[in-house]
Amino acid sequence: MRSIRALSSLALASVLALAIPLGAAAQQITVSAAASLTDAFKEIGPKFEAAKAGTTVRFNFAASGVLLQQIGQGAPVDVFASADQETMNRGVEQKHIDTDTRKNFVSNSLVLIEPSKDGVGVKSLQDLAGPAVKKIAVGKTATVPVGRYTKQVLDAANLWTTLEPKFVQADSVRQVLDYVGRGEVEAGFVYRTDAAVMGDKVKIVLTPSGNSPVTYPIAVVAESKQKAVAKDFIDFLSSDAAQEVLTRYGFGKP
Repeated sequence: MRSIRALSSLALASVLALAIPLGAAAQQITVSAAASLTDAFKEIGPKFEAAKAGTTVRFNFAASGVLLQQIGQGAPVDVFASADQETMNRGVEQKHIDTDTRKNFVSNSLVLIEPSKDGVGVKSLQDLAGPAVKKIAVGKTATVPVGRYTKQVLDAANLWTTLEPKFVQADSVRQVLDYVGRGEVEAGFVYRTDAAVMGDKVKIVLTPSGNSPVTYPIAVVAESKQKAVAKDFIDFLSSDAAQEVLTRYGFGKP
């Protein structure tokens, strides 16, 4: 009898052990976020999980426009964080966003960078037209918000058309950063927070004007199966723990 009871106890323990991860899986959310949020969100994720026991967060980082395309194609996403208002607006128009949950949660700024080592000494936007600058990394304007901010700045300076032959198109702001950091281009436009991540390999030479404010909206995806937890994640970004991380990475208030 004792051996049967022991076996039953072991079986019950096995069932419980299986039930815990299954319950946790039911509370898993996927957050698709702009590439510039990579480092901050990877640090915030475990803090959210610790604050909300039984919940796990998976992240998907890419250019905002690419992420919206994935959502439109049926990717199972619960939260969408964009680096610009335009992309989120498109998500609303396409009915992919729960508009009641939309809010701006951080701000950023556009900067011009060059390699820290052997840079050509760019000091102004006009210098980009000089012979020393042969290649300029820019985000693709169709899908990468930093590319659209860049175009606004260069259009305001009447330089976009002049510089266009020098452009190296990038799929995300982090790809722009990599091009500059590896010295494959003489200059590139990224966010201030990205430049800080690779501060030993790139340097900020200019904070241009002429672009619309860089504010990041976030919202629950309309087709989310975990809307309550998704909303909890958005709310958590206002907590002291999350704000400390975002501030440390250089993000400003919305």
